[in-house]
Amino acid sequence: MSKRFRSRRGSDACYEPATIAPQAAAGRILRDVTELAAFLGVAAVVICTPGQDTALTIRNALTGGRASGVATAAGVAAGQALWTVAASIGVVALFSASQPAFAALRLVGAAYLVLLGLQALRGAFAHRGRDAACMLRSSQQTPRTGLRQGLISNLANPKMAVFFTSLLPQFGDAFATLLGLGLLFSLLTFCWLAAYSVAVKRARQLLHRERVRRTLDAVTGIVLVVLGLQLAAAHD
Repeated sequence: MSKRFRSRRGSDACYEPATIAPQAAAGRILRDVTELAAFLGVAAVVICTPGQDTALTIRNALTGGRASGVATAAGVAAGQALWTVAASIGVVALFSASQPAFAALRLVGAAYLVLLGLQALRGAFAHRGRDAACMLRSSQQTPRTGLRQGLISNLANPKMAVFFTSLLPQFGDAFATLLGLGLLFSLLTFCWLAAYSVAVKRARQLLHRERVRRTLDAVTGIVLVVLGLQLAAAHD
């Protein structure tokens, strides 16, 4: 009797690891899914909050059409992808610790935003008639220009360095995890900004009216200038 009992206990002990392993795996999967859902929630709030990338995408979609707007969104996403790689290998953390380099990038980004804003304001207040038509043709964006502007605008924004060094590590510390989350954030950003371009395309007939175009140029120009001045005045 006791021999049979010992045999059963030994058998149970052998099967305990096989029972615990699936439970541990299920717990890890549930934890990963929960962390991913939390990341997507934070990313959605950040991406949907209007900022300089949104303003620039709308401006280029107005002047160059949907293709230019989508190209601008692709440039912004490419800039975020580069920030992601730099943050994943630790370069951004070293850069953020250097106050002179961080301040220089902030001022360059601010100056670039102000320049783009002034260009939009110049188009908004151009003289009517022939001068306005010439200004409209000269200010029209090509997809290549939109891509370049989106990339430069994002790479020259030091807030991206702060974002990727403060947010991503909260959801993982491994290189693969940081890289995957950052690239996912870049993809979501592209989809959101590209949606703006599609919306502007559908409202093209209304937006091509001179008075409406001037108003939108003025609004986006003011927004870009204000964002540039705020960036320049921000404390490190």
